[in-house]
Amino acid sequence: MTDNLAGKTVFITGASRGIGRAIALRAARDGASVVVAAKTAQPHHLLQGTIHTVADEVEAAGGQALPIQLDIRDEDQIRIAVDTAVNHFGGIDILVNNASAISLTGTLETPMRRFDLMFSVNVRGTFATSQACLPALLAADNPHILNLSPPLNMAPRWFKDHTAYTMSKYGMSMCVLGMAAEFAEDGVAVNGLWPRTIIDTAALRILGDAVDPSCARTPDIMADAAQWILTRDSREYTGRLLIDEHVLREAGVTDFKSYAVNPSRPLMSDLFVD
Repeated sequence: MTDNLAGKTVFITGASRGIGRAIALRAARDGASVVVAAKTAQPHHLLQGTIHTVADEVEAAGGQALPIQLDIRDEDQIRIAVDTAVNHFGGIDILVNNASAISLTGTLETPMRRFDLMFSVNVRGTFATSQACLPALLAADNPHILNLSPPLNMAPRWFKDHTAYTMSKYGMSMCVLGMAAEFAEDGVAVNGLWPRTIIDTAALRILGDAVDPSCARTPDIMADAAQWILTRDSREYTGRLLIDEHVLREAGVTDFKSYAVNPSRPLMSDLFVD
């Protein structure tokens, strides 16, 4: 085993910004090839980043990049994207299921179109992309799937204010538990990763006054934690629902100040973390 991702091909959904972008750039610094898969191919009037800008950043950081416009609600687009990636890079070693939809709304305030969006992206999209990538992963050396999903904390308080969103994110975590067990003998690791604190991303800022970005950490903490997970032995490090800070402490990190947006401000815990 090595402690870097050099020579690996990493397929990342939702990679045009935020945590997906940070994971892509961290892998690129190791010399990985990165499939930048996301919906945004043209500049958005509210959200920064496209598959093309991130692909440029990946190559500037030392990796190879393949930008692919992908809506993971469409299984045909997923299949084509995976086939394109395999043909371009010769295989896929790692899948990061990062794409996600969020609506922190109560039952009466959640239109069914928003419910369907969260389940189509978070649960169905994760399952479908994993299913499509698995033939390539089964042929890879030290293959990993990493879902950006939380620990399964069944306390009612994590459901009562946004039942639909919680159900959809927990669906991603249930994919971790099921697929890790299903593919354990084949040596495919499947893990989940979640931040202990809120992370300063475009999705966070869209929530408005509900959260203060100055009480957040940068996406780099999730990228560093992901890199460490993805370099573990896939036959031994699997079936875990992990927290970024705990992962990095296991990796030997003791100083987390550099990850804070504002080190003088108290950090705000993320959802689903006691």
